[in-house]
Amino acid sequence: MNVSCLTRGIIAALVLAALLAACGTSVERVDTGETVDLSGAWNDSDSRLVSEEMIRDALARPWVDEHQRAKKKPPAVIVGEVRNLSHEHINVRTFVADMERALINSGKVKFVASNEERGEIRNERKDQELHAREDTRKAMGQELGADYMLKGTINTIIDAEGKTQVRYYQVDLTLISLTDNDIVWAGQKKIKKIVKGSKLRF
Repeated sequence: MNVSCLTRGIIAALVLAALLAACGTSVERVDTGETVDLSGAWNDSDSRLVSEEMIRDALARPWVDEHQRAKKKPPAVIVGEVRNLSHEHINVRTFVADMERALINSGKVKFVASNEERGEIRNERKDQELHAREDTRKAMGQELGADYMLKGTINTIIDAEGKTQVRYYQVDLTLISLTDNDIVWAGQKKIKKIVKGSKLRF
């Protein structure tokens, strides 16, 4: 076999390898509301379903109407820290965003921007003091103060035997009055998954 034939053979082998690698990838688009559970770990469906159910329960409790009657206005809520105390990485920001959306879209409460967001907006007001026309400036000291803060934790318990694993998730949320630290609502949601396979992750 001469060098030219050998070179053509190597090129053909490389092309074949590339084609086989390309054939190994498959993509399927699914509805974002569809539950897809591949690994058994906490996922977007868990985040969405848990947040919606817990916020729905919170807004159905007496504290909302009691505040409305006493103050003659809807309660203002802010989401505080939600701590991930589980064994796995959980994108808490996504979970908090799901809760914020459920609160805002309910129409039953006013929602206060987070500490980080407020800092950015305050910087913008300061900038307006120097650079914006007087009739368009937004004055300092006009912010809506929150009446309640929502805080919580995400915990897990793992039980495994051989290639079978039980994943137990528990989400606890409390709604606390900023006036007197009174807990006006406490919610809990549990999820249990049985995962079978050879590549179980802890």
